[in-house]
Amino acid sequence: MASFPDYPFTPKRFDRGNGIGLSYLDEGPAEADPVLMLHGNPSWSYYWRHLVAGLRDGYRCIVPDHVGMGLSDKPDDGDYRYTLQSRVDDLDRLVTSLGLNRKITLAVHDWGGMVGFAWAMKHPERIARLVILNTASFPLPKTKKLPWQIALGRIPLLGAVLIRGFNFFARGAADLGVLRPIPPASRKALLAPYDSWAHRRAVHRFVQDIPLKPDDAAWPLVQQAEVQLPHYRDRPAFIGWGLQDFVFDQDFLAHFVKDLPAATQKIYGDAGHYVLEDKHEDLVPAIRQFLDRHPIG
Repeated sequence: MASFPDYPFTPKRFDRGNGIGLSYLDEGPAEADPVLMLHGNPSWSYYWRHLVAGLRDGYRCIVPDHVGMGLSDKPDDGDYRYTLQSRVDDLDRLVTSLGLNRKITLAVHDWGGMVGFAWAMKHPERIARLVILNTASFPLPKTKKLPWQIALGRIPLLGAVLIRGFNFFARGAADLGVLRPIPPASRKALLAPYDSWAHRRAVHRFVQDIPLKPDDAAWPLVQQAEVQLPHYRDRPAFIGWGLQDFVFDQDFLAHFVKDLPAATQKIYGDAGHYVLEDKHEDLVPAIRQFLDRHPIG
């Protein structure tokens, strides 16, 4: 297996069904409090590498690569349905296979928020703490239009050419999602799984699955997750946010702050969408301190 900078981990494999392998990290003491980290699109578990390194001496870090992403298998559409519901089902099967019957910390970024909060609706009693980084658990705010860079990817034929042909989405995120350029070797690693038309399928399908109206497939799950969000007010929550995110901007942040008013906040005016890339030196210790201050009793 290829090696990647700052990723000294040994991924494991899980058969999510139909012979499709899901890659995931399981780092840290098996008996320690689990932290479930969910990436979005177009990243993979590599995005969480600095947080895993900062927690794995005292926490069990579970970090899956969604099917079609990262080091997981990249099946054809005939073998796998690239939908939000499939992601939730995959996560449920993985957590069950690992015997994670205890309370967990849910850490989410980007579309990982939709996946994580939709999964949490089935298991609200299992959520002990939340770590929320530039993400959403609700539909696009009424005050905001879908950014044109993403809207292009939803146009038939053109979207496929841009995302799957030119890797427009993944390369654009790596460059526009940060204020501090990602080191070349790390940028290469972030993009490594998406090296061909076939291997960019999930990146495109994620874009196509963004729910914008009630008849979109993912809309019911996302709408239900929005209703559920204020019910976590009694759980310790941490919000880390890069304000220079042209997608998950201040409107999204305001929604989380409204529904989780007691959350610890680390807001960066000089960080973008990939806030852990821009600010990991400060953000990782802050998350560690938050978790240490709020042990799962």
